[in-house]
Amino acid sequence: MNERLEHDQWADRYIAQWNEPDPETRQTLVQELWATDGIQVLVDPPQEIREAARNLAFPIPPLEVRGHDALNARVSRAYDMFVAPGEHTFKAAEKATVLMPNVLAFRWSMVSVSTGEAVGGGLDVITLDGEGRIRTDHQFIGAN
Repeated sequence: MNERLEHDQWADRYIAQWNEPDPETRQTLVQELWATDGIQVLVDPPQEIREAARNLAFPIPPLEVRGHDALNARVSRAYDMFVAPGEHTFKAAEKATVLMPNVLAFRWSMVSVSTGEAVGGGLDVITLDGEGRIRTDHQFIGAN
């Protein structure tokens, strides 16, 4: 298999975990895609979290989850909030880009099921371990 096709298929599987309705299948996808101690960092937290931190005189906190259980909870919560109600689905907005060996970036969109229009999206910069599993995922929501 060529490297371009491999990266595109990997990105498709990554997006699939966020859209997967079956909890057991979703958990399996998380375990297959992520390293045991993989971490996702939400680089630019939502405005309400930034404001709450600022009101308490704290610096903007990074939001991060680590490990299969926490990652599965994160992916499941996003599914419950955005996909399960039937209003949205997640899609790759463009092909994955190889930035360096084992470093990928790709843009994604949250798409309205009724209109097909993107209503949100972001950019993920991902590092992979030697087995092709996610070590780190720095997610930038709203990045165009």
